[in-house]
Amino acid sequence: MKKNLLYFLIGILFLSLSSFAFHKFYMGVFQVNYAAEKKMIQITSRIFVDDLNKGIEKKYNKKTFLGTDKETQADIDLLKRYLSENFNIKINGQLKPIAFLSKELEADDVLVCYSRITAVEKFKVLEISNTVLVDWNAEQQNITHISAYGTKRSVLFTESSKKEVLKY
Repeated sequence: MKKNLLYFLIGILFLSLSSFAFHKFYMGVFQVNYAAEKKMIQITSRIFVDDLNKGIEKKYNKKTFLGTDKETQADIDLLKRYLSENFNIKINGQLKPIAFLSKELEADDVLVCYSRITAVEKFKVLEISNTVLVDWNAEQQNITHISAYGTKRSVLFTESSKKEVLKY
């Protein structure tokens, strides 16, 4: 319980400090919700946009301008590719495709991305892999809050902890 509270407080700290133009910590906050009535997993990602642009540039050797007036469709396509390669969910051992829905800029420095997995029946095992920006910066930490079947869990993903298996 103390671990979940700590992750929650770190998430709140991230959100409250995200309005500053300069940041010395590297953190992403992800929310994964299972909506049983819709048979869907809804995913919300909050990532510092400057770090995301740098991480994508490092991985693909192409400068991107996400969250700026110079943003192009090619930038958005690279974002989708990057997220699909670095954030994965397996349900009962089967990798599920994540559909990118939209994005928006929050507080001028946090990119919020909305995604989902459809046709999700009841499951017993949820495996999440989150390496977003870890390849770019070893200090990157990704807090992921998971809500399913009336329970809430929080997991911290780092360079040394990239995958978590949750049993329901």
